[in-house]
Amino acid sequence: MRVALASALALGTVITGLGSASAQPEAASAARPAQWGPCAADVLAEIPAAERTKVSCAVQVVPVDHSRPRGDSTGIAMMKRPAGDPAKKIGSLFINPGGPGGAGLIYSAYGSSFFTPEILEKFDLIGFDPRGVGRSAPLRCFRTQEEADAVNVGWYALPITQDEIASSIRQSKVYTDYCGINAGPLLDHMSTEAVARDLDVMRESVGDRQLTFVGFSYGTLLGATYANIFPSKSRALVLDGNVDPRLRLTDGAQYDRERARGFEIALDAMLKRCDSVGVERCAFAGDARKKFDAIRESLRKGPTTLPGGATVTLTDVVGRTASNLYSPTTFKALTAWLQSIHAAQNPGALTVQSVVDVPVVNNLNGRADVRALPETPYTSDDSYYAVNCIDKPFARSNRNWASTAAKWEKESPTFGRYQAASDLLTCPTWPARHPDRWIGPWNKKTKNPVVVVGNYYDPATQYLFSQRMAKQLGNARLISVDAFGHCILGDSAGADAAVTRYLVDLVAPANGQVFQPNAQPF
Repeated sequence: MRVALASALALGTVITGLGSASAQPEAASAARPAQWGPCAADVLAEIPAAERTKVSCAVQVVPVDHSRPRGDSTGIAMMKRPAGDPAKKIGSLFINPGGPGGAGLIYSAYGSSFFTPEILEKFDLIGFDPRGVGRSAPLRCFRTQEEADAVNVGWYALPITQDEIASSIRQSKVYTDYCGINAGPLLDHMSTEAVARDLDVMRESVGDRQLTFVGFSYGTLLGATYANIFPSKSRALVLDGNVDPRLRLTDGAQYDRERARGFEIALDAMLKRCDSVGVERCAFAGDARKKFDAIRESLRKGPTTLPGGATVTLTDVVGRTASNLYSPTTFKALTAWLQSIHAAQNPGALTVQSVVDVPVVNNLNGRADVRALPETPYTSDDSYYAVNCIDKPFARSNRNWASTAAKWEKESPTFGRYQAASDLLTCPTWPARHPDRWIGPWNKKTKNPVVVVGNYYDPATQYLFSQRMAKQLGNARLISVDAFGHCILGDSAGADAAVTRYLVDLVAPANGQVFQPNAQPF
């Protein structure tokens, strides 16, 4: 029976009549303990060879609808890396890498990228693919890749002309129609609230009385939701790269508008840093802001051809810049590429002798928000919109999309329209009509403070969001890092030390501390 169940769940099947948890806040549940065993060969292939003999995997059964615990069930794929010293083990540490839609299963095997050796010694690290994601019964809107390709034709990442806008609105509606047809029973049950309740089932299944959790980016919303549904079951929660939960859950459009501003803030800071270090360390230095704006406005009129024959479009520059702002280690290559575009548009300008290929940050287009892991495959599912379009309320029509996008572009000239072409365009026609979702309160008091970590120049979740998260939670401490990039754990010795003492000894850091990153860009 267990083998048949695990096989069905691995294939994305929803099982009938296997519910296992109560939907009531703080109510006692009856989680079926997960059966841990060897991980599948294709899973092991994605992690370092040294970790393959340590980890084990399991599928945790949870209700599709937590208000109907005896109804249909689905499965959550989990991976455990055991504590290095079992005699000193404190418990389990659950990890969520962000997204939504970030497949977190293998992150337990990469714990040394984010955590100190002491944490690895004293906690079982547990990564998991949230419901509808990756190997956890992935929510899919298409039956074939050909269907998906046909829908993507004419759906522009940066629609500017009337024809591009009309085509994108039309194709996004076709996409959501496909989702209504093919997504299945999970369609109304992909909210962060549902994932938080799944997380509580997993916590109980591994035998922990309270939850220890680290969430990155979107994972901070998951942690904040858990803290407010299950405050007494929250042991130690670390939220790195924070969303603004109240705004996100009450006004999706304004949240995304402010998110675009965050990317602009980070871009401006990067360009100023480029000028400050000079052309020897940043090829784009010398009125970098002015040059960048000129590139953008020129590309708005048409593409630029580089000396080697490559064609660069506005979508290329905006998309690649947004992606690379996640990772400061890519800034040098990014700015060299920008200088090559500037030189192509301005004959006689300083040319770049050798442009290193600009790495595209493998964060699944923002769905896995911590730094990329090597050889991470993309698993096609539609969980990103499935979660966001349930959590974030939007008007039920996109007839005003063009005027809204123009307004956002005026105040955030690089990223406003680009941000508007995502959830604001797609969610108004999302087919889930009566989803379950948590909209607050956010101020329930946990016994131990929640630790909120924010970078000053985080593009995807601007620093203001971390400040708001700390204020909205009932018991929180905010620590900050004077750093670029999205999320910071593993890249700031001071912040890492503070988080270690908190997770291990429950000693929360003093509020308001500011740390430095291990390395500066350029």
